[in-house]
Amino acid sequence: MGYIVIVGIFSFIGMLVSNRLKSKFRRYSNVPLSNGRSGAEVAQTMLAHYGIHDVKIAQGQGMLTDHYNPATKTVSLSPEVFHGRHVAAAAVAAHECGHAVQHNTAYAWLKFRSAMVPAVSLAAKAQQYLLLFALGMFGVAGSNFLLYLTIAAFGITTLFSLVTLPVEFDASNRALAWLEESNYTRGSEHEGAKDALWWAATTYVVAALSSLVVLLYLIMSLAGRD
Repeated sequence: MGYIVIVGIFSFIGMLVSNRLKSKFRRYSNVPLSNGRSGAEVAQTMLAHYGIHDVKIAQGQGMLTDHYNPATKTVSLSPEVFHGRHVAAAAVAAHECGHAVQHNTAYAWLKFRSAMVPAVSLAAKAQQYLLLFALGMFGVAGSNFLLYLTIAAFGITTLFSLVTLPVEFDASNRALAWLEESNYTRGSEHEGAKDALWWAATTYVVAALSSLVVLLYLIMSLAGRD
């Protein structure tokens, strides 16, 4: 029951933050860039500024699906960002290019997060099944062992969520610094870009807190069985 309550609370908070982010994106999608550049052009210019010529800029699908793939060196921008000539598109495109700059400069936190991906992928797939059996097998021989495994799996995914925070905040800081220095965003445009990226970062904060609270709950559950 405790687990359900925790998940329910953070799912609700996550939904609120996600809706707020979408609202901000729509708001700043109606604020055109004074220079009239598209998100793709912003990305190309930022990468060129940092001397990065081996990263591909591609158009993805969906809304707010933008990401940087270090394995393929690809900045994938959603259609609205790729073609958009507004503050939201510039902010998101610059943020994803911030990850490319991190990769190019061997940013330690990004390297650590990338190295964790195989283990996190396995842990994320296993933890939901482990949790179902571990919390459901009170008094059954071996249930404590399952709970240990569940805690280990959640520990890996929680660490990944925490490591993601400095990676995302640093990418946003790099993006905002470049947008300001290059005069791609000015005055209220820059404040809008900052606001949009702050709400984007908040989604990662909520995810990390949710994962951490669940991990602590599982540890307390194990301690209560001893």
